[in-house]
Amino acid sequence: MKVVIPLAGKGTRLLPLTKHIPKPLIRVAGRPVMDYVMDKLEPLDVEELIIITGHLKEPVEKHVRSHYKQPARFIEQQVQDGTAGAVRLAQPYVDGPVLIVFVDTLFDADLTLIDRVDADGIIWAMEVEDYQRFGVVVTDEDGFMTRIVEKPSEPISKLANIGLYYMRDWEALFEGIAWTLQQPKQKGEWFLTDAFQHMIDRSRKIRTAEVSGWYDCGKVETLLDTNLHLLNTGRAKHPAEGLGVTIEEPVRVEDGVHLENCTIGPNVTIEAGARVTSSALEHTIVGAGARVTGSTIRNSLLGEAVTVIGQTLDRMVVAQDETGPAR
Repeated sequence: MKVVIPLAGKGTRLLPLTKHIPKPLIRVAGRPVMDYVMDKLEPLDVEELIIITGHLKEPVEKHVRSHYKQPARFIEQQVQDGTAGAVRLAQPYVDGPVLIVFVDTLFDADLTLIDRVDADGIIWAMEVEDYQRFGVVVTDEDGFMTRIVEKPSEPISKLANIGLYYMRDWEALFEGIAWTLQQPKQKGEWFLTDAFQHMIDRSRKIRTAEVSGWYDCGKVETLLDTNLHLLNTGRAKHPAEGLGVTIEEPVRVEDGVHLENCTIGPNVTIEAGARVTSSALEHTIVGAGARVTGSTIRNSLLGEAVTVIGQTLDRMVVAQDETGPAR
């Protein structure tokens, strides 16, 4: 099986951090987001990773080649024309069942399900209460998808599409993509979900499988929520003792961090080489080598090697001397 990973997007909701760091390599609880997703592929027989790159493609390629054991192919999406356009680029290299994974969310799912389900494909989803924010999957009484509806105003379904798909009938998938690319764009893009609808309208069966957890990393608020989940489920790391340091668990403080006269936590990750003095941090991620002095910071992201002195920040993103509001 081949795995298609579209990650050409610019991550605009995490600007200015993603001006310098590709969205898949944004760190949460001490690791790049992409690493958590790749962990889920370990039990599978992956013939090749097909990575659809774009914004800041060089660091993505370097990370994939140096950290993952699977063979990888890289294809640049030069025109940002949507998820259908991204997956279409992989077609010349797909000659069998394919897994499609978007790596800006983490999920709790058993991907070995693909070996046990008799269907033309699988779409993973999670029941949510705020269904109006998502594309939702509508199913029949047997659990097969009948349609996907973007941001419904009525509760026709609460199963949110999480961006994880397996297509056993890859030929029907690419037929659906070809059909989609002949239709008018929606908000300047072609959506992969329209290709799935094309498959279903032509009698293909796509099973809906629910996940037990789904954690978004695409914007500041949800990235910090995901950080908290990870800290509460095994990623916490208590710091060595420091002068005048108060810790409110959970936190993750890497080795080599200097803390002095500060309050840290809850829900704070501080990367190696950072220095925090005379400050209070909560619900915040601090990048490697950052310096924070005499400041109060909440609900924010600080990039690598930034310096914050004498400031009060709430819902802010700071990266290499650029500061922007959390989106």
